[in-house]
Amino acid sequence: MKAYIAVPATLALVYRAWSHKSLTPLGIVAACLTATAHAIHPWSIFFGLLVVFFLAGSRIKHEEKERLTLSSSGASGGEGPRTHIQVLANSIVASVLITLHARQLSVQTSQGDCWPWRGDLLVVGIVANYAAVAADTFSSELGILSKTHPRLITSLSLRKVPPGTNGGVTSFGILAGFLGAFIIAITSNALLPFCSSESQFFGARIFSGTANQTGFQGGRTWGIQEKAFWVFAVTLIGGLGSLVDSVLGALLQRSVIDVRTGKVIEGDGGMKVPVEAAGLLPPRMRAPMLGTVVHDEGTRNSSAAGKEGQARERNINERRIGSSTKGDDKPSSRRIESGYGVLDNNGVNLLMAFVMSSGSMVLASWYWEIPLTTIMQ
Repeated sequence: MKAYIAVPATLALVYRAWSHKSLTPLGIVAACLTATAHAIHPWSIFFGLLVVFFLAGSRIKHEEKERLTLSSSGASGGEGPRTHIQVLANSIVASVLITLHARQLSVQTSQGDCWPWRGDLLVVGIVANYAAVAADTFSSELGILSKTHPRLITSLSLRKVPPGTNGGVTSFGILAGFLGAFIIAITSNALLPFCSSESQFFGARIFSGTANQTGFQGGRTWGIQEKAFWVFAVTLIGGLGSLVDSVLGALLQRSVIDVRTGKVIEGDGGMKVPVEAAGLLPPRMRAPMLGTVVHDEGTRNSSAAGKEGQARERNINERRIGSSTKGDDKPSSRRIESGYGVLDNNGVNLLMAFVMSSGSMVLASWYWEIPLTTIMQ
């Protein structure tokens, strides 16, 4: 990409992130490095996808999410400014693939400045990555505004869960995810340098006399039908990526509920939300446990006699088991709604991006009959 375009565009994005406080200082640094990795590619498509994803994702932030969720730090409203880890979780897969593709173009002289039908698989993986992360962003940020109650995607009964629960889906959220993927698909369709019958091919011999035939006709060029199929495929892959993220989140990411308000607690910077051990026990189990601990402590320390000493021991042991209230019959302030806590939100996003990028390249390899090994050439 031309430096006189990439540098001002990057500075504009940095200023917007800083002025809107949408990124932390380290998040801005990570965003600059990501933009650089995208800008070194000779095609403008990938930098364009980054810009569209950033602008579209920041535009759909809504105050309603702040009302419906809590922060693990105690404040109201979601995650706050995005950190460098969150930036990299959404972009590192694309950045690596873009770097590999830029290297391919630098060493290959048989292809021109356009992308033929049955072309590089890396391009498929990069666009699929942005379609999936955009769909996930739209689905989570807009889906929480749905008037219907979310249902847990991994539950056989599709039980209702609070808004913001990992793995909770609504029809509105799913449609929003496909909208995000469609935006990326349309952007890629507009910016990708497709090889067409009018293109000036460099080394046109690679088309073996089929320069004027489209992909569906057995050629290597992109016609209207091929581009329409591309938009459909990218939108479908991106929308499925949002659903994959929901499944991964429901299984691998722990959703924690504030029992006093019934709201989902979101970890700062996409990190795990801590849950105290006593918070996992119902009140009828915590009371006997508390009494047992107090009794054992009293037995081992007979000097703690009288009502004042017993009260002091009870207070100490309440803090030990993590009780957030003084009464045995009061519920804990937090409980687990779903998930096993294997990954945090950043880990789930990264895993989803990798799965969808890799999966799309595998599908393209099968459909176009191109060996997967070509991505490393």
